[in-house]
Amino acid sequence: MSDSSTFVIIGGGLAGAAAAGQLVESGFGGRLVLIADEPDLPYERPPLSKSYLSGDSEFASALVHDDGWYRDHVDLLQGVPATALDVASHTVSVGGGSSVRYDALLLATGAVPRTLDVPGGERALTLRTRADADRLKAALGQGTRVVVVGGGWIGLEVAAAARGAGSEVTLVEAGPAPLAGVLGVQIGSLFADVHAEHGVDIRTAATLEAVTDDAVVVDGESIAADVVVAGIGVVPDVALAEKAGLRVDDGVVVDASLRTSDPDVYAAGDVAACYYPRYGRHVRVEHWANARNQGPAAARAMLGEDVRYDRLPYFYTDQYDLGMEYVGWVPPDRLDEATVVLRGDVDARAFRAYWLLPEGGSYRAAAAMHVNLWDDGVDALKAVVEPGEPIEPESLR
Repeated sequence: MSDSSTFVIIGGGLAGAAAAGQLVESGFGGRLVLIADEPDLPYERPPLSKSYLSGDSEFASALVHDDGWYRDHVDLLQGVPATALDVASHTVSVGGGSSVRYDALLLATGAVPRTLDVPGGERALTLRTRADADRLKAALGQGTRVVVVGGGWIGLEVAAAARGAGSEVTLVEAGPAPLAGVLGVQIGSLFADVHAEHGVDIRTAATLEAVTDDAVVVDGESIAADVVVAGIGVVPDVALAEKAGLRVDDGVVVDASLRTSDPDVYAAGDVAACYYPRYGRHVRVEHWANARNQGPAAARAMLGEDVRYDRLPYFYTDQYDLGMEYVGWVPPDRLDEATVVLRGDVDARAFRAYWLLPEGGSYRAAAAMHVNLWDDGVDALKAVVEPGEPIEPESLR
């Protein structure tokens, strides 16, 4: 690309800001425009449900770059939404009626929280932005009755933060255990045990029926609630892409170089359903590491580099005194097939777990997790999962 080129990034989260950082680092000499609909500088979201929500860190520590960096390198349209994308004319319309023409564009629009589809569900708080975290943090406190609906990563982290603030917490999960759809019932139940030990009232296989001014109704029972939090997942923010005619299927569909169905438009982060050569299918990963790594990869592809994004998905969480890292991916339609092998001391919460899928008379390690084993941490997990070679359970340590 020449110095007269204009690259546009839509989305002020980690994926977009990391892509901008890569373009600057790679010496892109054209105009770089970042359109961010939130009023804050682009930031990382994990602290919103962890250290920022609990009051252990300041918001400034979550910023990807400081204000001076943007002044030096980027035209940052802050607090301005992108309202339309026209791939034929290579233009983006933004709030206020103006437009920006691009030579290459990155969609990093992220995802939006699901809301509760029950009477009164609009009363529940969600957690996606700094404003959401500030609202929730102000509501937590000693004796406050909090009901968290959803036992995924966000729901569990919010429950932990609420207990840390002295709130009384009930967690309502529709499945047989928290995280059962990701980790399976066996490991998900371990997380349920951790929360129960810290005083959380866990309700599994539960049906939320309504939210009222001061309670939720679960399986016919009224549970008092000063605060209700919906932690039931997110949906990719594909509105711009869909209206522009890009291919969409549980996210913006991209190839291994993160290019969409239009050759000048790329996507990365929570919104991108990326083709993984490792898995032979498109996978959309909703986590910090994916945004941190896919954004720069997309930037390199925009610069004309030969990019093949095939990094192992990675997740982490901190809840009470439990720290966990997970690498790999088990297809949801094969989770029931997986053999889970545990190594270490599960009762002491210092162990590894491996998800093995049957393959050709042997097994392949599809994913692995450690809990509180930080000496070799995630590197030991990658060494097992990344090669993708046949493995026997007896060989695992």
